[in-house]
Amino acid sequence: MSPAPLMIIAGVVVGQAFFTWMRRQRANEKPTLFAIETLDTPKERSATFALLVIAAVGPAVNFLLPLYIQIVQGRTTMETAIAIVPYAVAIFIGATFVVRVYGTLSPRQIGRYGFGMVAVGVIVLAYTINNEWGTPMVVVSLLVIGLGEGSLLTLMFNVLVSASPKELSGDVGALRGTVNNLATGLGTAIASLLAIAALGIIVNTTVKESPVIPPSLVDQMELDTVDFIDNDELEAVLEQETTATDAQIKEAVRINTDARLHALKISFQVLAGLALLGIIPAGGLPPYRRGEIPTDLNVGKSDATEEERSPPPPGPAGD
Repeated sequence: MSPAPLMIIAGVVVGQAFFTWMRRQRANEKPTLFAIETLDTPKERSATFALLVIAAVGPAVNFLLPLYIQIVQGRTTMETAIAIVPYAVAIFIGATFVVRVYGTLSPRQIGRYGFGMVAVGVIVLAYTINNEWGTPMVVVSLLVIGLGEGSLLTLMFNVLVSASPKELSGDVGALRGTVNNLATGLGTAIASLLAIAALGIIVNTTVKESPVIPPSLVDQMELDTVDFIDNDELEAVLEQETTATDAQIKEAVRINTDARLHALKISFQVLAGLALLGIIPAGGLPPYRRGEIPTDLNVGKSDATEEERSPPPPGPAGD
């Protein structure tokens, strides 16, 4: 059994303990990793949760792509790096040029559209990947995912900075780094859990239902520890450690080839659903456009009345 589920649960528990420690440190006026005030307002919490989602989906996709290219397609490490270049370039372009639409769209709209782009790109990727990389729609889907991911990463950081007081700008950077590191580990764990679990279920079901592979051969296979392996390695293992005939080895290779692809498709479909969930926190982002952004960075932090925020009346002449 994969340790990923237990690690995810442990991560949630540790996260709760971390915030409890942060509040205790703050109450005792001791140093903390970042100021807890950076999460005071709904806009800041929405941006943080949205950042957590996109920062988890991105590494999850990054984990599955090399798995797909190297194991399913049998490409080399260099070919894998070259194949991912369009995705990486799209992230850079999205992160760089998203500021150009600030005058047209609000952060809330950009967030929703960005998560929608990522979800559409991932679901298209799930239905177009096969045993050949040259499918144009695969490359197009990676470009769409990258543009959406890059724009969201920049947007969430900008929202956090604009929603926090100027003196907390350093803490916003610390918060972003903490969330990003947490999401990277979480996204990779989710992707590995999905892929291995789906592969194990598909292989176990298909092997036991195959008329070519007898129960005696099934007992010789280690189906409790199914993992992504290439076909050459599978053939070598079956030849050396089992009594499988050539026809049975050929059938096992066919099952392995189909199961790997289907497991990755299922994993990408679940990630697309996770990206769609990001639309919920994106709905809590600010609705203003460029030119409407408050000049005071401490947005929503003050409970002062309108009269208290107004400048004081001028004093008597001569003062």
